[in-house]
Amino acid sequence: MSYNFYKILASAILLATFFTGCSNSHENEQTLKDYNLESPEKFFMPESLFEISGIAFQKGNPDTVYAIQDEEGKVFRLAWGVKKQYHAKFGKKGDYEDLAIINDRVVVLKSNGTLYTFPFWESAYEEVDSTREWKKVLPKGEYESIYGNEDTDSLYVLCKNCVQDDSKKSITGYVFHTGDSVAVPRPFQISVKEIKALTGKVERGFRPSGMAQNPFSKDWYIISAVNKLLVITDKNWKVQQALTLNGNIFTQPEGIAFDKDGNLYISNEGDDFAEGNILKFNKLSK
Repeated sequence: MSYNFYKILASAILLATFFTGCSNSHENEQTLKDYNLESPEKFFMPESLFEISGIAFQKGNPDTVYAIQDEEGKVFRLAWGVKKQYHAKFGKKGDYEDLAIINDRVVVLKSNGTLYTFPFWESAYEEVDSTREWKKVLPKGEYESIYGNEDTDSLYVLCKNCVQDDSKKSITGYVFHTGDSVAVPRPFQISVKEIKALTGKVERGFRPSGMAQNPFSKDWYIISAVNKLLVITDKNWKVQQALTLNGNIFTQPEGIAFDKDGNLYISNEGDDFAEGNILKFNKLSK
């Protein structure tokens, strides 16, 4: 056979391999039906929130963002899209990771599991006078995720790295009621094996950095900066989806929240090439 025949045959094999690879990649690709994660509205943070680590809204009102960063004991507040920030100092410097606003109280989570709480109205002042510190409420470990459910007056916290977990198999979370004092937390678990069945991004374990509950579906949305994943479970923590996040958009996703209309917000710490930001994903109309 001629040289040209072999040349054409080789080209055909290369093309077939290419299109087969494209087909397989689309077969494994997962998307969200309610949000386009490739097309966010971006709100760049001021320098004081370069290391933004958690976000929350008060009763789902998106006009004002409440945020924490992981070095200073301050709760920051910003009007959406306006870089000028105000803050309320509630504690000393430390590794603060997330916050929740629940029934007119602010609750801040420190990485060691210590909680700080004060009345929401005090967040309007530069100094908080009545901070309460709750130590040893949670088992020893590393924590980065907290969420407050106002309907049940419950707080949810997820382990990022806790001694009682094998993060390649499951991670533990805790739920408890709160008020002037904290009840004994009840544990729940999320199967990392279920996440692994959907993605290979958890070979060394799953390390969540933020959590929030969708106000309409009641599904849980859990982000991981380490794994670059968004994991979605149903209200009973059964894993439904595990989506790989685009590193060009999600530089270091640490905070997550929903507003009352179901729009999704994810905050990213800054890096050598980008400012800290909050990304808004509008809920797609049906």
